[in-house]
Amino acid sequence: MLNVKGLVKTVPGGRTLFAGIDLALAPGEFVAIMGESGAGKSTLLNLIAGLDAPDAGSVRIADIDIAGLDDDGRTRLRRDRIGFVFQAFHVLPHLDLAHNVALPLALQGREAEESLHAANAMLDAVGLGGRGEAYPRELSGGELQRVAVARALVHRPGLILADEPTGNLDPDTAAHTLGLFVNQVRDAGAAVLLVTHSAVAAAAADRTLVLSPAGLVARG
Repeated sequence: MLNVKGLVKTVPGGRTLFAGIDLALAPGEFVAIMGESGAGKSTLLNLIAGLDAPDAGSVRIADIDIAGLDDDGRTRLRRDRIGFVFQAFHVLPHLDLAHNVALPLALQGREAEESLHAANAMLDAVGLGGRGEAYPRELSGGELQRVAVARALVHRPGLILADEPTGNLDPDTAAHTLGLFVNQVRDAGAAVLLVTHSAVAAAAADRTLVLSPAGLVARG
């Protein structure tokens, strides 16, 4: 599902953030990446999503080379094949929950009725059934993250990119939300790349890698 080869990225000032990153994810595989602050975990996700460009190396998603796509092509790839879950939730405050979750389907041009039906089904799957007409301001942090999980999965992408998805939650809420996230992505059969500081979150993955300037190494 994902194949990264020889990825190199430098930052202003000429410092090499990382060099020679190699990573492969099979369909349905769940991989966690840990590393110190500033190691480039979020940057790696941005490179994989085509939101930033590497200095060298390649990223292929579903055998599509991102470097060969123009801006519109990368946008379509993200729209159709990738789901995102962020630490800061990024739900839209002026939309109710159903329309927040339905947004990826709307961007694909799906009919409104079909999109809202799928969105409400996903809200039910994450324990927010019957809350489609509620607004983000009415929800707790854990509930907002469940909305973000539902939105990431509603269009059934092959790849989920998750950036510290439980980082803003208290430990009990984080554990509950993580369990729900793991169950939902496994039910969907999506490949998952999770970047996290949390050893608890990383323990949910099939394998854990540590990001350093030298590359990715298996965590002992």
